[in-house]
Amino acid sequence: MPERHKLLFVDDEQDLREIALEYFGTQYEVTAAESAKAAREVFRTAPPHVAILDVRMPGEDGLSLARWIRENHPQTGIVMLTTAAEVVDRIIGLELGADDYVAKPFDLRELSARVKSVLRRVFAKADTGQPALAKPHRVSLGRCELDLREHRLYGGDGAEIAITSMEFDLLKVFVEHPNKVMNRDQIMELACHRDWDVYDRSIDLRVMRLRRKIEADPDKPEVLKTVRGSGYMLLLP
Repeated sequence: MPERHKLLFVDDEQDLREIALEYFGTQYEVTAAESAKAAREVFRTAPPHVAILDVRMPGEDGLSLARWIRENHPQTGIVMLTTAAEVVDRIIGLELGADDYVAKPFDLRELSARVKSVLRRVFAKADTGQPALAKPHRVSLGRCELDLREHRLYGGDGAEIAITSMEFDLLKVFVEHPNKVMNRDQIMELACHRDWDVYDRSIDLRVMRLRRKIEADPDKPEVLKTVRGSGYMLLLP
């Protein structure tokens, strides 16, 4: 029997932790933690494939924990739980590298669908079926290189630069449509993330984060350009 994916649910509300354990326990190997401190202990013993984090927790909040996860366990997918009114939390979470978010109170079916979507992206590179010694398919992006087979981004010095699965999806869309202006609707459709809200800043925030990684000067982008009033365009030779 194949190993089940590991899921970590972090929330200070005991009732929600018990519900998550019961609901997701039939699909995944689920661990629940009541605080950021307890969650870090889980990572030290058995890092999960996806972590679901409540933003508003006593002590260290979910945003701080998300930052720590992204810095120390870049391959773990992150889904943030925010209150419906806290748009700022969603924006900050995306800036920190969260893969997705769900507003509280949430529907378990929606949360499950988001987790499955993140898992597909997290394991995409493991399912490519490419031979271990196959020459990587890399595309130069300014000072960086994107490996489309391994789903990895490398800097000019050859060191890997951590990117989220959604950031990879976004880069892949631009690479597959170079030198072409695309608006947010087109980007969402091509990235197969129709659940992204065209009216929020999800795409803009991810573009901003990507520029920090691939541009020599993110404030004056030369690779991933903004076309005022139209959208974005990736310039490739």
